[in-house]
Amino acid sequence: MVLKLLFLVSLILLFSTAAHSQLQPILSTNYYQKKCPRFEQIMQDTTTNKQIASPTTAAATLRLFFHDCFMGGCDASVLISSTPFNKAERDADINLSLPGDGFDVVVRAKAAIELACPGVVSCADILAFATRNLVLMMGGPYYSVKLGRKDSLISKASYVEGNLPRPTMPMNQIIQIFTSRGFSIQEIVALSGAHTIGFSHCKEFSSILYNYSRNGQSDQSYNPRFAQALRNACADYNKNPTLSVFNDVMSPNKFDNMYYQNLQKGLGILSSDHALNSDPRTKGYVELYAKNQNAFFVAFARAMEKLSVYGVKTGRRGEIRRRCDAFNN
Repeated sequence: MVLKLLFLVSLILLFSTAAHSQLQPILSTNYYQKKCPRFEQIMQDTTTNKQIASPTTAAATLRLFFHDCFMGGCDASVLISSTPFNKAERDADINLSLPGDGFDVVVRAKAAIELACPGVVSCADILAFATRNLVLMMGGPYYSVKLGRKDSLISKASYVEGNLPRPTMPMNQIIQIFTSRGFSIQEIVALSGAHTIGFSHCKEFSSILYNYSRNGQSDQSYNPRFAQALRNACADYNKNPTLSVFNDVMSPNKFDNMYYQNLQKGLGILSSDHALNSDPRTKGYVELYAKNQNAFFVAFARAMEKLSVYGVKTGRRGEIRRRCDAFNN
C-alpha cells in the first residue's frame, strides 16, 4: 500500500513538472544559432545602417518596444496594421504618435532575415534584439536578449487604454500599471531613464506648460527659464500637433544619466518626469542615478532583461509571421 502511494505521488510530481515545463517559455540567447546562423549579423547590419540614416531610430524603437511589451507581453502585437474588420493596437490613441522609424527598422530586418532563413525568426524577437542593439549604439549598457518568442495572434486597439502609462497620469496610477506586471519602484525609475534619448510632442505636456494655475503659467517643478523656452518652442502646437522637443535637452543623442540630473534642476519635460523627482517613493532612486551612471546602467540592463521576457508567447500561443504587420492566413 505504501509503495503504491509513493508510486502515485511520484507520478503526480512527474506530470506536474512536465506540465510546468510546457508552460514555461523556452527562450535562449543562442536560439537561432543553428536555425538562422546569420541572424545576429543581419540584425547588426540593419540596425546600424538605419540608425546612421535616421538618428531618431534608437529612441523610436525603444518606445515601440515598451508599448509592445506593456500591452499583453513582448509579442509584436503593436506592429499589426488595422483592417476593415479589426482596429489594431497601433491605432489606439496613445500609439498614434509612435514614430515610423521604429516600425521601419523591424520591417527592414524582417525582409533581410526572410531571404536568409524564411519562416524562422519572429517579429517579436526582431524588435527585442533591435532595441538592445540600438540602445548599445547610443552609448547605453549591454544586456542579454533571450530569443524564441512567437508573434501574437491578436491585436486590438480597444484593449490598450489604461494598460500603458501616460505622462499625465498620477504617480499612483503609473506605479500600479508597473507593479501589476511585477516591476518594482526601482525598476520603474530605471526604465524611465529611457527618456535620456528621444523626444516628446508638445501636446503631451501642454497642460502643465500653459495657464497651469492662477499662481503661475507653468507647473512650479519647471525651471522658469526652461519653461519659457519650452513655451516658445511649442507656441504653435495647436496648429502643428507634430511639434516636439528633446526629452533630454543637455545630451539628447547620448544614452547616459543626464536625464536624472535634469530632473533635479527642473529640466524635465513631462508631468511624469517631474513626479519621479518629487514623489518620496521614487526620489531616492532619481538621486542615486543622477550621481552614479554605472548604478543606472546596471539597473536599466536588469530591468530591460526582465521586461523583454514579459508575457512572451511560445508554442501554439503564437506564430512566426511572414509579414510583421499582418497575421498569417
